[in-house]
Amino acid sequence: MPLAKPAPPVANGTLYYRHRLPVRVMHWVNVVAMTILLMSGLNIFDAHPALYWGKSSYTGQGPILAIGANMTLETGIHGITRVFGRDFDTTGVLGASKDRDGELTNRAFPWWLTIPDNRWLSMARSWHFFFAWILVLNGLAYLAWSIGSRHLTRDLAPDSGELRTIPQSIRDHLLFRHPKGEAAKRYNVLQKIAYLAVIFVLVPLVILMGLGMSPWADTIVPGWVGFFGGRQSARTLHFIAAWLIVAFVLVHVFEVVVAGFWNHLRSMITGRYRVPQEASHEKH
Repeated sequence: MPLAKPAPPVANGTLYYRHRLPVRVMHWVNVVAMTILLMSGLNIFDAHPALYWGKSSYTGQGPILAIGANMTLETGIHGITRVFGRDFDTTGVLGASKDRDGELTNRAFPWWLTIPDNRWLSMARSWHFFFAWILVLNGLAYLAWSIGSRHLTRDLAPDSGELRTIPQSIRDHLLFRHPKGEAAKRYNVLQKIAYLAVIFVLVPLVILMGLGMSPWADTIVPGWVGFFGGRQSARTLHFIAAWLIVAFVLVHVFEVVVAGFWNHLRSMITGRYRVPQEASHEKH
């Protein structure tokens, strides 16, 4: 979020230049890359839809999470999701879902959530690795630009005063109270914390654990994968971090919708954001 530029007045507020071109371009590159990474990753997961903790899945211990299906002559196919040894019927969503022809089939995630939409492990891996590098390069470019332009310290790093407003910010979010006037030009403290957590914790973790699943990565610095519990642990952490990023995106999109979808979308396309006017307290 750059420094303010003179903005013309518009109905119910003024237009403010909120996002510079590099931020907008890198934001949409991330949208494309993360979407394809998620969908291709779900296809890869479908090749062995279970998560374990440790160095190997052959230790005799059951999976932390397993998505599969049961088939009987009486009831047909049923999707089953097992979490810490407890089974849940997830037919229609996980384990067993309808294919393009409307037939119930055994697969971890529905066809419309995966790239490719059929079971094609080698192609899914090609998509996944290509866009993983797009994400890494785009992330490095964003980090370099944020440091060089002071976007990181000026717009994302909360100060001590802001940290003290966390309880109030939580209440405002729960009550759907959105900032107006000058306050609308800045990220609130919860936004800053969430963005920093994604940039410096979740994205690096998902990339690092992705590398941890590759045997060659462990040969560069021998033993580092074991620090995280082993290759199967790395796969589990990769899966968890990926879905935490999905959770962040869902909350982010929800907040965009309730705070003014078109206004926020325009600001991420053109850079221009309409700043709502503050309520007048003058007595008449």
